Amino acid sequence: MRVVIAEDQALLREGLARLFEDAGHEVVATMGDTDGLLGAVGGQDPNLVVVDVRMPPTYTDEGARAAAQLKQTHPDVGVLVLSQHIETTHAITLITFGGFGYLLKDRVLDVDEFLAASARVSKGGSALDPHVVASLMSGRDHDDALAELTDRERQVLELMAQGLTNTGIARHLYLSERTVEAHVRHVLTKLDIPTTEEGNRRVLAVLAHLSATNAH
Repeated sequence: MRVVIAEDQALLREGLARLFEDAGHEVVATMGDTDGLLGAVGGQDPNLVVVDVRMPPTYTDEGARAAAQLKQTHPDVGVLVLSQHIETTHAITLITFGGFGYLLKDRVLDVDEFLAASARVSKGGSALDPHVVASLMSGRDHDDALAELTDRERQVLELMAQGLTNTGIARHLYLSERTVEAHVRHVLTKLDIPTTEEGNRRVLAVLAHLSATNAH
């Protein structure tokens, strides 16, 4: 995996680079702002770009805006956004793209999980922080479609939104894959999402539904 890292904190930037390199990946560029990010992506042809939400000069949403621009100009490049705090506005804007992840920085401490999420995003998959997913799913009216889900179906939906496959969900919940498949079918049916959706498209459909209704 070829990686570009845009992170203004030098210590975290170098730590991320070392983490990827120790795992056998190639870090082709690092930078402390987003000014040269598009150029680096165009010149280095990475599989994954890791970018902080808040970057110089204003430390507001430079990273999020750069991520959106990257997905529009380089749709095949995976983009993993890191944030210190939950900011669902940016997540809602970006989650409908394939090959996108949004994680809180604390997730980096779980190295194996972080690398797995990075690899998934680089291959066109999704990775949303559980706290971001929970925030998106909260605040919705109790009489909507989500309220029709059982507790187990809601758990399955949250794990789907994080980007886990049926196999991953089965392992996480200690269920058989057949049971998980049944729960997924029920979730998609209750949320009125076509059951023909598979893989990443399925996850993005669920997230799009949640973000659209959450925004009202």
